[in-house]
Amino acid sequence: MIISIKPVRFLLLALLALTPTLNFAASNDSIADKTEVVEPVSEGHEAVSSHAAEKEFSPTDLINSHIGDSHEFHIADWGGHPISFYLPVILWTNSGLEVFSSEHFHHDNTGHHIVNANGQELVRYKEIIFYADKFEALTQDERDNGAFAFDARPLDFSITKNVFSMLMSAIVLFFLFFAVARSYKKNPKAPKGLAGFLEPLVTYVRDEIAIPNIGTKKYAKFMPYLLTIFFFIWINNLIGLIPFFPFSSNLTGNIYFTFVMAVITFIVTTVSGNKEYWGHIFWMPGVPTPMKFFMMPIELIGMITKPFALMIRLFANITAGHIIILSLVSLIFIFKSIAIGPVAGAFVLFMTVLEMLVAALQAYVFTLLSALFIGQAVAEHDHH
Repeated sequence: MIISIKPVRFLLLALLALTPTLNFAASNDSIADKTEVVEPVSEGHEAVSSHAAEKEFSPTDLINSHIGDSHEFHIADWGGHPISFYLPVILWTNSGLEVFSSEHFHHDNTGHHIVNANGQELVRYKEIIFYADKFEALTQDERDNGAFAFDARPLDFSITKNVFSMLMSAIVLFFLFFAVARSYKKNPKAPKGLAGFLEPLVTYVRDEIAIPNIGTKKYAKFMPYLLTIFFFIWINNLIGLIPFFPFSSNLTGNIYFTFVMAVITFIVTTVSGNKEYWGHIFWMPGVPTPMKFFMMPIELIGMITKPFALMIRLFANITAGHIIILSLVSLIFIFKSIAIGPVAGAFVLFMTVLEMLVAALQAYVFTLLSALFIGQAVAEHDHH
């Protein structure tokens, strides 16, 4: 069936693509000073007022504020004040469980975000929460790499932008396929509406990804997992392209997320591996015995490089696309010329449409490679 697309849909797509120009630019002033510690001005240089420094546009701050995680959604600015949707902070500290809104963080005279919790000071630096006394003892490098300063951090179970996006996409997936299941229950022969849209995608994953790589005998066992990662990654890729609340998070461009997804594929592959799979890794048939001792560590390294490639490919492609779009938006404010607006806007529109294709492509590639790795683990080899 051929579906005609009306011109108004192209107009809506263009408006959606151009929205980052307004939204991302508006969010820069309210986010730029969140995690910076103001450095003293060296001797021989003129002092610049803090007000002027806050108003100075920084493309780096704009890009980092978008591709990074956050404890709140910046919605808009009104009367010079940011309007934000604050997310809950959930911590297990030395004083026990602490649950409060991220709005309670505020600036002190050092430029850090601090809140009192049962008489204990907590500091938020680059979206990571520390104990205030232990934070002061950290060097600058330790602060910048605070994700690994575990002794100075409470256990953090907070709902950040990325966590919020992940939960929202999971709920969308649930209701999406719940509606499709009900549709098939009522009309199992001729799917309509949402079921009619999703059935070709499900069939494509089955016929073009699962069966060719895993085989007709064993593909059905892994179809739930392959469908889940395909639609989960695709939906989150699209969410990252929508620049307004409750979207605008960069979940699939977060290396921690792609790491977990790759580890899950690695676990599924490892657990599903049959005797022949492990035999080809530890004692390859048809290879001289001395060479088997050299091939064994190489094969073991290959087991790790496969999920590593999955992690880096998804992270790098999604993050690169966001950086390019935001860099094009930044040109308007760097050159401070209205003549740049139409040119940058046209390129932003082009890149956003291209990223919509990349969103589906990266979900396909991640699912395809996962099926390929699983297929290698469960394949039954013929011995001659």
